[in-house]
Amino acid sequence: MIDSLYLAWQYIRFNRIKTIILVTSITLIAVLPLSLEILLSESERQLLARAESTPLLVGAKGSALDLAMNSLYFDDEVPELMTMAAANRIYDTELALPIPLYVRFQTRGHPIVGTTFDYFDFRGLTIEKGQSLTLLGDCVLGAKIAVELGLEPGESLVSSPENLFDLAGVYPLKMRVVGVLAPSHSADDLAAFVDLKTAWVIQGLGHGHQDVTRTRDRSVILKREGGNVAANAKLFHYTEIDAENLDSFHFHGDTSIYPVTAVIAVPHDDKSGTLLRGRYLNSEDLEQIIQPAEVIDGLLQNIFRIRTVLDAVIAIVGLATILTMILVFTLSLRLRQREIQTIFKLGCRKATIARMLSAEIVIILLASSLLCAVAIGVVDGYAEELVRSLLVG
Repeated sequence: MIDSLYLAWQYIRFNRIKTIILVTSITLIAVLPLSLEILLSESERQLLARAESTPLLVGAKGSALDLAMNSLYFDDEVPELMTMAAANRIYDTELALPIPLYVRFQTRGHPIVGTTFDYFDFRGLTIEKGQSLTLLGDCVLGAKIAVELGLEPGESLVSSPENLFDLAGVYPLKMRVVGVLAPSHSADDLAAFVDLKTAWVIQGLGHGHQDVTRTRDRSVILKREGGNVAANAKLFHYTEIDAENLDSFHFHGDTSIYPVTAVIAVPHDDKSGTLLRGRYLNSEDLEQIIQPAEVIDGLLQNIFRIRTVLDAVIAIVGLATILTMILVFTLSLRLRQREIQTIFKLGCRKATIARMLSAEIVIILLASSLLCAVAIGVVDGYAEELVRSLLVG
């Protein structure tokens, strides 16, 4: 057998190009489905991890998928809006901690997330540079967005208008970057976080303007009645919040009717979560409560159905490769007829020739298996980072 292996090895060395092609083809066919399985499983794990860490989501009735994607991954598709009264309703039940979210606006292609301090504690987010939100107009950046935009605490960031023809007169708000979050390897790394009131200022629900009772520009005064002064649209509105104009910013009306996109409900225990879900069973209720893990799992089941198609395609390609290998070895035997006849005339039996040819196949398969094991090891070792870079960016 050693003699057969020696002769097979010498033949393989002499026909390097053919051997390399065969080894590469076999390795790729083996590596592709295994690597795909590893990456898909890791993708599913990472996507579900964020959903599973979010117990319940409350939002306006509509698409549960839009609600989950916007609240968990800050997707561009904004769900139906509801009011802060939804968060107050959850708080009044004493069954869960409500964490309101207002994910509607963007800055330089990245989402602006309006929320409360409870969100940072809930997600385990910590400040790496600078400080947390303190004043109206402050923003804290995720680790990735800070690097991509090249921003540090002390610099500024301007919100993007929803459209170029904003008839409501809502101007972009220049926000102060006061801190940068430590990497969390999640969607939070690509978001700019602001206080809910700052998000409402971006929408124009809160604003600051020059004091009409002290202005000397009569063209901005619409009318005066006693101590009341009405101004027209010419009145200058501030687009940046600083120490000088902070006191001038105010909100009109009851803030409980101001909009939010969702409320994360964190039950105190399983029983509280069940009781809270029962409060939203009324079909006439304008709000819905969902379990994000169920919604995202259903989405992944539909998306990953393509795995079956890919497996079928790879199986067909694998079969074609095996047939090609058989064809190559068959043609090789035909081309080596004179060589085989010479070996036979030297006194070698047909079994010896068969062992020599089998040894060639074994060497090729062993080389492919070794390369496949190395490649799978590399993919498995870097799967988490690779998938994270694709999902988070």
